[in-house]
Amino acid sequence: MKDPSNPVCRTISTLLSRIGDKWTVLVVQTLGDGSRRFNELRREIPSVSQRMLTLTLRNLERDGLVSRTVTPSIPPRVDYELTALGKSLQKPICGLATWATENVEAIHQAQARFDAAADEAVAA
Repeated sequence: MKDPSNPVCRTISTLLSRIGDKWTVLVVQTLGDGSRRFNELRREIPSVSQRMLTLTLRNLERDGLVSRTVTPSIPPRVDYELTALGKSLQKPICGLATWATENVEAIHQAQARFDAAADEAVAA
């Protein structure tokens, strides 16, 4: 399973790359509270560009994590919501976010120690 040329390994790597993407994490967390329209998502995730949000939603829909519902009206109403598979991703994503929040200070301290040691090595 650790062989990068193994098709299963490549599939897992591709999936982890997608669900570990910062925009995916934010979209899944936001949609965890219920269905949203595109512009609602943009307002709730202000740092995401329109293009990145579009690509993220399209990829999540392709992977079966998000459903897209078009309601015929003028202008057309498009709603996004998590599928059952998408909802099953919420627990691991929220767990990861909790871990990151609880450990951010320790990570910053480790980075500072590493950078200081690297600076000392360059100066020597």
